[in-house]
Amino acid sequence: MLVGVVLAAVVVEGVLRDLPSGTAWTVVLAVLAPGLAWRRTHPLAVFLVTFGVTDLAPLVLEPVGAFSAAFVLVVPYSLVRWGSAREVEVGLVAVVLHLATHWGHLFDGVAVLVVSGGVGAVVRFRERERLRLLDQVKLRERERLARDLHDVVAHHVSAVVIRAQAGRALARLRPEAAVEALEVIEAEASRALADMRGLVRVLRLDPGRAPSPGLSDVEGLASGDAVPAVDVEVAAGEVPAAVGAALYRMAQESVTNARRHARNATLIEVRVGFEGGSVVLRVHDDGEGGPVRATGYGLAGMAERAALLGGTCSAGPDPVCGWTVTAVLPLRGDAG
Repeated sequence: MLVGVVLAAVVVEGVLRDLPSGTAWTVVLAVLAPGLAWRRTHPLAVFLVTFGVTDLAPLVLEPVGAFSAAFVLVVPYSLVRWGSAREVEVGLVAVVLHLATHWGHLFDGVAVLVVSGGVGAVVRFRERERLRLLDQVKLRERERLARDLHDVVAHHVSAVVIRAQAGRALARLRPEAAVEALEVIEAEASRALADMRGLVRVLRLDPGRAPSPGLSDVEGLASGDAVPAVDVEVAAGEVPAAVGAALYRMAQESVTNARRHARNATLIEVRVGFEGGSVVLRVHDDGEGGPVRATGYGLAGMAERAALLGGTCSAGPDPVCGWTVTAVLPLRGDAG
């Protein structure tokens, strides 16, 4: 799109303005414009070609003040925005050589290049900072998931140990007690292994935490007195502990976001149901919708947690009204 706009501007200006060597400059600029398509993948090459041609062309063509030539300012911006450190250094050397041959326009050239490159540096820094914060959100969500699973597995292992001790104590008096203990141990171990499938990476374990929430705790988010009110419906069914904890965390985050950011909302609906081999969470509010509602990273954290469990999480304005968050988590299967 950018290349098409620039080419159109170059051709229109070449046709409408009567400039010295206008046709030749139109051809030169039209040849350089397609290079913008590679400004992200090969920023240094585009930079060197563009400034090399614009430096050599005035040796054979009469300089003109073509407005459409302003697109060359995108080139230093692109070099600083997407180029590596080595490429930026090479580009800086080229800029110094360029300015050394244009002493008559030294101040103007420095000002233009500093502004263009400075904007690229600012955008690059902000994008790097955004990615760093996003990585922190993902790591924090992985840590919370690891903690939840640690609580669940610790509970199962404790039950296994207690049952094994009881079976051993009663084995002499009641031999059948050993068989019963083995059955309970097998069931507890199977549930523990099923929950462990949701664990992708354990960053830090904290046994001193409060018990992890589950699917039954989602109903506790209901609130009829608050504004907006929260209406919760949870279908009957069983889910793995890791999935239940994730559903509660995502429902809690979604309700919190709706209360903070939903304009003129009166009702927040939380629905949990089962479809095939998955459990579906849907949180919808009746507030005024919009393309962007929150500036934080809560949605990124929910998407990360869902992905760790092999599911998906999406959020956006509802076609009718308000905002809807939908999460689909598999009841069985390993995390991705």
